[in-house]
Amino acid sequence: MDEKEIAKQAEAVIEKLKPYIRRDGGDIRFVKYEDGIVYVEMLGACVGCSLVDTTLTDGVEAIMLEEVPGIIGVEQI
Repeated sequence: MDEKEIAKQAEAVIEKLKPYIRRDGGDIRFVKYEDGIVYVEMLGACVGCSLVDTTLTDGVEAIMLEEVPGIIGVEQI
């Protein structure tokens, strides 16, 4: 799978997760995919939230690794 296809799939996963994050007043935005890493921006209530790291690793990253081959991690910008 090429880089553009991986990025497209990663963005689709982010879109699927948005309603769950928005339910708690936050939001997430796909920024880019580069060298196996998906870069996202956390917005709204996620900014400054003490659970944002847990949301990223146990939520977003876990689902991303499971659903998109080629992804090795998720980083917040």
